Amino acid sequence: MRSAVGLAAVAEGAPIDRTPRERILLAARDLFYRHGIHAVGVEAIAETASTNKMTLYRHFRSKDDLIVAYAQQLANEGDEVLDRILAENTDCPQRQIAAWVDFVEDVLTNKRERGCALANAAVELEATHPARAVIEAYKQRKHDRLVGLFRAAQYRDPDLLADEVFLLFEGARISIQCGGKGPALRVVGMLRGLLASRPKAA
Repeated sequence: MRSAVGLAAVAEGAPIDRTPRERILLAARDLFYRHGIHAVGVEAIAETASTNKMTLYRHFRSKDDLIVAYAQQLANEGDEVLDRILAENTDCPQRQIAAWVDFVEDVLTNKRERGCALANAAVELEATHPARAVIEAYKQRKHDRLVGLFRAAQYRDPDLLADEVFLLFEGARISIQCGGKGPALRVVGMLRGLLASRPKAA
């Protein structure tokens, strides 16, 4: 009999009309995010995806390979979100920054937010796990793009500002996991205040 968790995940994220690989990835990301990577076995993922372990292993040689694919999919989506935000405001770096802060606000106020899925995964994985390299590369890429954005907006010390903004956002998402949304919801005001107070190049 399919579990209640499995039924919910299929209903919300893994429709039957998707390919088996797509359903497996959707099921994995739902279960990994809600329950943690170590707590979820391939049997539960296969069941939630309305398939079986044989099919899962046909697409992913091991659970570790599935974890890497999961991390890469999330990283790609994160890149695409930032690409879209920047592409909508190409003529004005300041508007790009404002749009990104609006996105941060949307993330932190989302009722389903349980912290950053990639950060959650990194905590569970050994330093040598191949998915860690995917996660670390994405986080570095995100930081570097913020540096470029702040430099284009003519902030005097874009590297330092990117460090501070990055830590505020990442820290807020971790705070949600530990103590609810109260402190995290103040981060957007802190970000806007920080960006407004930092000096621009002459």
